[in-house]
Amino acid sequence: MKPFNKFESKFIPFPFVNVDTDQIIPKQFLKLTQKTGFGKYLFYDWRYEEDGQPKKDFVLNKSQYFNRQILLTLDNFGSGSSREHAVWALSDYGFKAIISTSFADIFYSNCIKNGLLPITLPKPQINYLFKNKDLSVEIDLDNQEIKLMENSIHKKFKFQIDKSKKMMLIAGLDEIGMTLQLDSEITKYEKNNINCLV
Repeated sequence: MKPFNKFESKFIPFPFVNVDTDQIIPKQFLKLTQKTGFGKYLFYDWRYEEDGQPKKDFVLNKSQYFNRQILLTLDNFGSGSSREHAVWALSDYGFKAIISTSFADIFYSNCIKNGLLPITLPKPQINYLFKNKDLSVEIDLDNQEIKLMENSIHKKFKFQIDKSKKMMLIAGLDEIGMTLQLDSEITKYEKNNINCLV
């Protein structure tokens, strides 16, 4: 996965609670084995009519929200089954971060493993963003800040993230990649302790 860098974007307002992974990527699209190609199926049942035509009133189909890289949503996003495909679909669509009041635990972990930043904010800050949905924001993972970028608005929202998860995202490495960075130390340890195993 790519290292996570500071970036600026507007966000897509998605004011729903308990959005589960089957809504994010319906089960009929889980046959693909690679991590790409899922973006076109993101929120498929909400996004398209039965004949495959886009629903005009669905937020992802509105032109003012095209090419935005942040999804702003509500409680318990990513609940349900543990399918990693949900994160693949969000990333393939173009999202780099999701801001919510809370996430399902497995979904949160899958985001980190795939380079998608899940940010938890208190409800008053989430509500503020929904009321100002055309704000451009800068997400700075290194300093754990969301900076509101409008001329008349000078706000920063701090967010928390586990140090090891933060380092994984910044380095662009999953758990295996982080472990392999210690390969020489592991080999050294094994050589020095080989007699203990006999």
